[in-house]
Amino acid sequence: MASVIRSDQIGEFVGQEVTIRGWVYNRTHKGKLVFLLVRDGFGFVQCVLFKNDVSPETFEAATRVPQESSVVITGKVRADPRAPGMPGGFEIGVTDFEIVQALEEDYPISLKEHGIEFLLDRRHLWIRSQSQWAVLRIRATVVKAIREWLDDHGFLNIDTPILTPAAGEGTTTLFKVNYFGDSTFLAQTGQLYNEANIFAFNRVYCFGPTFRAEKSKTRRHLTEFWMVEPEMAFCDLDALMEIEEQFVSYIVRRVLAERAVELAFLGRDTSVLEKVVPPFPRISYDEALEILAEIRANMDDQDLRAQLEITWGDDFGSPHETELTKRFEKPVFVYGYPTIAKAFYMEPWPGRPDVSKSVDLLAPEGYGEIIGGSERISDPDLLLERIHAHNLPEEAFSWYIDLRKYGSVPHSGFGMGVERTVTWICGIDHLRETIAYPRMLNRVYP
Repeated sequence: MASVIRSDQIGEFVGQEVTIRGWVYNRTHKGKLVFLLVRDGFGFVQCVLFKNDVSPETFEAATRVPQESSVVITGKVRADPRAPGMPGGFEIGVTDFEIVQALEEDYPISLKEHGIEFLLDRRHLWIRSQSQWAVLRIRATVVKAIREWLDDHGFLNIDTPILTPAAGEGTTTLFKVNYFGDSTFLAQTGQLYNEANIFAFNRVYCFGPTFRAEKSKTRRHLTEFWMVEPEMAFCDLDALMEIEEQFVSYIVRRVLAERAVELAFLGRDTSVLEKVVPPFPRISYDEALEILAEIRANMDDQDLRAQLEITWGDDFGSPHETELTKRFEKPVFVYGYPTIAKAFYMEPWPGRPDVSKSVDLLAPEGYGEIIGGSERISDPDLLLERIHAHNLPEEAFSWYIDLRKYGSVPHSGFGMGVERTVTWICGIDHLRETIAYPRMLNRVYP
């Protein structure tokens, strides 16, 4: 009796009869041969029907089976280095072919080029394609690696609220929710609650969806995205950067080890990812401005020169981050941003109150910020002063100020966006492909 297998196990069954259950991704008919590329969720495998090996009715059905019809196929596995698939190099010589459901109308996403809006309208079908399948499997490995590293390094996963009474990052990007006649907001971050949790558990992280009502249409923004946020007691900015580079390096190593097939299908240059090992270069915000000034001085493109204009106190935009990272072969830390450019809770630099003990980790190849973090203010009076300076309601943060009154310690944390990280690791152009159902400024369907 044939063994029912997954396509990613096919190399273990050479010379044996197997059954695979899946969907027809592509079909090619050449005389007495029909080639079916079948996907089963675990990979793609070529199945070859020779006219003399099956009944006339079965061969005829195979020549006409529509794309995305569901099928059950039985046959003998053979090694063939020419055979396409994921993994390639193996194919099934079909002896039995059963159609579970044959499509009665044309599949909407045929194997040709389609516009992005057309594909996003049919995202529920687009995720079946090889490229999207590969990206989302890489995402799953990134998520697994995130949890592995944190769990193995003393961090405890504590869930934080999705509905919150106040802003964590900025009041202009809040999604307001009617909460039984009162107002609350979708969480921009779980950080503030995590800061409470460290006094009970020392090292914690939360991991879940976050929401930013940013009216942005760039390739780096979604209105709903997933973020992991570790927070640590007794941790300063230098220790924070050491943790971040160990964390990111581990994630990249796991993807290289577990998703080589998917990366190869996407055409990713893995030699770039292999360089992602500690230590990462570190430059100050002031040094970054000097680098950008030098880049502008040697640039002929007047439009890009204008985009790169920046004065001290401004945060970096995508063009600045892109140009900066071209100077480095691995992720680079930029630390010491101006206080005015960052959130209210960041500890000031000793002797320079206009500079915060903050740090962004910029991915190479122009992918920009994947992590933002800082040492947090540990003094209750200074924190209250900052809350007032940002025109935030003191009553909404009374519990947060309390944390600094009862055993306050230096502490730090960061947030890493999953979609931006996956976009960089995959080497793709837009982060909308790194989540199954992206939410953007003008898209909440499907």
